[in-house]
Amino acid sequence: MASSHPPIDGGTVLITGASSGIGLELARELAPRAQALVAVARRAERLEGLKGELSARHPGLVVRTEPCDLTDPDAVDALSERLLEDFGGVDVLVNNAGARLQGLYEKSDWNRVYGLIRLNVVALTLLTRRLTPAMVTRRRGGVLNVNSGAGAAIMPGMAAYVGTKHFVTGFTETLRAELDGTGVVVSQALPGPVETGFDEATTIGTPGVMDRIFRISAARCAREVIQGFERGRPMIFPGSAYRAAMTLQGDLPRALQRRAAGSQGRGLRKTSA
Repeated sequence: MASSHPPIDGGTVLITGASSGIGLELARELAPRAQALVAVARRAERLEGLKGELSARHPGLVVRTEPCDLTDPDAVDALSERLLEDFGGVDVLVNNAGARLQGLYEKSDWNRVYGLIRLNVVALTLLTRRLTPAMVTRRRGGVLNVNSGAGAAIMPGMAAYVGTKHFVTGFTETLRAELDGTGVVVSQALPGPVETGFDEATTIGTPGVMDRIFRISAARCAREVIQGFERGRPMIFPGSAYRAAMTLQGDLPRALQRRAAGSQGRGLRKTSA
């Protein structure tokens, strides 16, 4: 019989973007339960630090680090091939890695936009394409895509980023439908503001009042995401205040959302000028 729960316990778990933020906390949460954990990120030194930490805390855990530039499809394909050869696949795939851009789209640097698409869209879909067939064959597996609240919103000043996240929303929802009954659990997390250091890295600036109300720690985010994933929830909104706000937003007419976003867009353009 096909399983209705992702095979975390005793399984092989792959996490991209595992060296910091939500990915790091997901690794810490899943390490006590997995048999093997494959940590993927661009910064090799941070991965080695994570390996030392997890190996010391969980002596029976196999920790494999895979430094990889996920914006390079050839590198992603090679990573997939190594994992298929060495592990026969993975039991749980956590697509967590992502990047963010801000600013009026017509002023954006195309190379940065293209890199954003390769990371947020191509890497996620390529890893999923390469690693889910073995899950379907075994009739057990899990795919957790760490998306963003941007995947259900209109956010002026972040057109390319929001576009990639809307792709992840539609892709994950449809993949979940396609894999229904196969034993492969598919969920997506759509976090709001999380204390990760991510904002500072992307120069988003000082959090506003609402941002501070919704902001939660990366550790809490990881815990709630895993809980929702194990319950098979299609969309996981970590944080009680944020979850309530996103539920309310979903009930607002699209025309009203467009009107509010248009006002924000005009204000952004004036500020940018």
